[in-house]
Amino acid sequence: MIQSMTGYGKTELHFAEKNIHIEIKSLNSKNIDISTRIAPLYRQKEIEIRKMITQALLRGKVDFVLWVEKTDGGGNFSDINSELVKAYARQIKDINREAGINCPEDVIWTVCSRMPDFVSTTNNEECSEEEWEAVSNSINQAIERLVDFRKQEGDALQKMFEEKICNIRALAREIEKYETGRVDKIKTRMTERLNELKGVEYDRNRLEQELIYYIEKLDISEEKQRLANHLDYFIETLHGEVGQGKKLGFIAQEMGREINTTGSKSNQAEMQNIIVKMKDELEQIKEQVLNVL
Repeated sequence: MIQSMTGYGKTELHFAEKNIHIEIKSLNSKNIDISTRIAPLYRQKEIEIRKMITQALLRGKVDFVLWVEKTDGGGNFSDINSELVKAYARQIKDINREAGINCPEDVIWTVCSRMPDFVSTTNNEECSEEEWEAVSNSINQAIERLVDFRKQEGDALQKMFEEKICNIRALAREIEKYETGRVDKIKTRMTERLNELKGVEYDRNRLEQELIYYIEKLDISEEKQRLANHLDYFIETLHGEVGQGKKLGFIAQEMGREINTTGSKSNQAEMQNIIVKMKDELEQIKEQVLNVL
């Protein structure tokens, strides 16, 4: 079962007169690439958070955000960094004015609230073990929701891959009906050309030898067999363990090599048309395999 590298997860937690919001999203990437925006109170836990993400997601460009809102209960809590918010708001308005964008005030406030250091700790508040346990559980829930999202995307990708592989198999079978009559056509064409040369004698045994040599160079039986093996291996890997995206990419490259070689040996328009269709199916596989974990 494969997973996509695209996913999204979100959780909210109420703890000690605070609403703690956690969002995590991921896109495709060759390796794990984590970007974090964490409220000051929990920044000391960043290494632990990164470890949790890496172990669960393995690969992808990950954007993690953890921010806190004050509830009506008041109490000891971080204050909004008003000077920094004003500076952010001025910059956003300047950008809007230069770009000619009419941006509502509530959008500006939403953007500012997501910026680093939106709140400033003025009271030396520390994160207790009990609080961190609750936050950690909430982070894991967000990660699990992202993984569930990845699995759903992976199911859709798997169905698409299976369809494309099936199409390539069918196209490969279509080539066979043109391949069988190709030898007779080559022999007939060469014989007709020789007969046009009146008064010229030729060795028929040598002609047969040259035909055999020429036909062997155009033989695609090995390419067809290797392509069939690659198609089988792709499906086998597709149903294997999670984390085979790179391997699927390598197999797709080998499939492309056999299709290209077959195309170079195909000297009939009908066969060339089929090769073009096979390349189109394979290109769609290559595009989407980049998003497989």
